[in-house]
Amino acid sequence: MMEKLSRVARSLAPSPIQELSHLAQRCNAINLAEGFPDFPAPQQIKEAALSAITSDLNQYRHVQGICDCLALLMKEKHGLDVNPLTDIVVCCGQSEAFAAAIFATIDPGDEVLLFDPAYETYEACVRMAGGTPVYFALGPPNWSLDIEKLKKSFTARTKAVILNSPHNPTGKVFTEDELKAIAGVCCSMDCLAITDEVYEYITFDMKKHVTLASLPEMQDRTIITSSLSKTFSVTGWRIGWAIAPSSIASAMRNIHVKITDSAPAPFQEAAVTALRSQPAYFESLRTDYEIKKDKMVKMLVEAGFQIKFKPQGSFFVFTELPENCPLSDVDFVTKLIKKAGIAAVPGRGFFHTESAPSLSGEPLSGITQNYQERYVRFAFCKSDSTLKAAALKLSELGDSNWYLKFI
Repeated sequence: MMEKLSRVARSLAPSPIQELSHLAQRCNAINLAEGFPDFPAPQQIKEAALSAITSDLNQYRHVQGICDCLALLMKEKHGLDVNPLTDIVVCCGQSEAFAAAIFATIDPGDEVLLFDPAYETYEACVRMAGGTPVYFALGPPNWSLDIEKLKKSFTARTKAVILNSPHNPTGKVFTEDELKAIAGVCCSMDCLAITDEVYEYITFDMKKHVTLASLPEMQDRTIITSSLSKTFSVTGWRIGWAIAPSSIASAMRNIHVKITDSAPAPFQEAAVTALRSQPAYFESLRTDYEIKKDKMVKMLVEAGFQIKFKPQGSFFVFTELPENCPLSDVDFVTKLIKKAGIAAVPGRGFFHTESAPSLSGEPLSGITQNYQERYVRFAFCKSDSTLKAAALKLSELGDSNWYLKFI
């Protein structure tokens, strides 16, 4: 029946991540692969959801309170004036908000610029809309942005640029100079920006998240997408949103209604409680994740991984394989699941360019291999007991060259 499938459906292949996740489940491996917490969500928002359900708020519903809260937060945090009635679209998670943003703005033949490495669903959405993804490689080890090369990457066909900061998988927080450069090219080339800001409250080492929309002349050409998922440990609730100029928000709202109609009603109600959390909650969240990040980095360094860039945000560590490890990322992760009982994500699913620039001029690794095969992503959004168990499993593998036993 393959001939009955659409061109788009035939072009979308399962990723190695999906296959390795199934293997991890069969091996009962500790899950440091998928980016969801394994600890409870805040009690007050769970109670708010239960209250909404028992109050029979279980039908199709748009909860204006989310939009009111978001408009207030955007003003307080970024100085942006957002009309809660016209500029905000509540969706089924950031994933749907991002897809709606693409479908509302991208026509066949439009080019969309993405920074490489990139979260894999971005390209799929662009291709489903008929657009052409164009990748711009960030430069390791710090995943820096070559501003002069960036300017030359925009063409007359570039319709939008996608920015994810804090960044998955690297943990990079784009600098002020980098954001200004991106904004400058968007303005000069009359391009849109579509941002993924789901890790906006999870930054480290005094780094601060700055939304691209807050830069001069950018609010009218930026679509912000984010969600409740990461900030409040409710990835299964599927409450996300987009903040955009009213004409684009209206188009996205129409797309959202025709695809899913409405986000889960009880969780929309609970989102109001979550978004009204006191500043102390967000600071505690950041502090807790910084501690987990430090534990993960220590664990991986002691196991021989090469961490040349410590995450500045998000809840992932993107590390190079040990220098003298001859395995590819997929082979390594497969062995790590089977022999160590730990699941991670091979880096190749995030890479789309043949090579990346090294601004330091140093080689990426002592091993001659494809660039995409040298990285592995570990998630540290896990309980202390999970991180401790993973560290114990790695230590039980033996000496500093334990990974050579995987060959």
